[in-house]
Amino acid sequence: MRLSELTPPQQDYSYAFLDAYAKREIRRAILKAICLPGYQVSYASRELPIARGWGTGGLQVTLSLVGPSDVVKVIDQGDDNSVNAANLRRFISRVAGVRTTTDALEATLIQSRHRIPEEVLEEHQILILQVPYPEPLYHVEPSLSKARELHAENDYSLIWLYLYESLVRYGKVMHGADYPMFVNGRYLAASSPIPRWDLPKLHMARHLTLLSAGREKRLYAVPPYTEVIPVQFEDVPFEVEDQRGWLDWELQVGNKFMNVIPLGRGGVRYEISDSGYRRKLLSSLPTGPTYYDQDGRFYIEGFLKGGVQ
Repeated sequence: MRLSELTPPQQDYSYAFLDAYAKREIRRAILKAICLPGYQVSYASRELPIARGWGTGGLQVTLSLVGPSDVVKVIDQGDDNSVNAANLRRFISRVAGVRTTTDALEATLIQSRHRIPEEVLEEHQILILQVPYPEPLYHVEPSLSKARELHAENDYSLIWLYLYESLVRYGKVMHGADYPMFVNGRYLAASSPIPRWDLPKLHMARHLTLLSAGREKRLYAVPPYTEVIPVQFEDVPFEVEDQRGWLDWELQVGNKFMNVIPLGRGGVRYEISDSGYRRKLLSSLPTGPTYYDQDGRFYIEGFLKGGVQ
């Protein structure tokens, strides 16, 4: 008997890398998350050829949903060409054979770390956000079992106290990225490390948003046309980052979320964070409507009580 007779025939990876059982389990978790907006659903996070903490949660959701006809966009802090975004995009393209793009409006699946595109996403699109810490109470309650009890009892007094202490100490809420939000009037959820500028984009959004943490083995969802309200006091409304007067150094366009680029001798210049949108402006290509217009008005009238400017 030869060794070749004892070894099984070579088998390639399943389509989109994950096996059918893994995809089925993640899809069931996604369906449950959609039925209970903002609720954290556990799932068995699989091993991937990237380290945990580098987007394994979002990648597993993408690989579970992607199909041959999909168009995939991957961004990292607004940039399509960062190391993390480029590696994930190449991996998805290789194992699923799908077309990739840098145009947010062309994509059917958008996997993102720390940003939501500037252009308004539509109903046929799915936004997948990578999440490091899915528990919104970890700032105030280190015990996960106790945090689950607080969610079950709808007791979020600790997060209100946390924000109140920030107001008393600094005169304003200092919580920046990953600002807590109420989803569908029930569950407190982490918005992932997106800036406050992007949080209102989830409110009554036309697209489905899936948030997944591979290291913590949890995912949750914001279904289309679902109310998303940032935690705010009646007399101290939620406000996005103050970027008044900031203009892109090359385009002279404002009221879009900006990167601050240090220059020599202490100077800085500003650049639109969404590289795909910025590339279209530079090339004079047609763009879709944006969540904030040129005057800084949010596209849903009256939602931002504090305003942009």
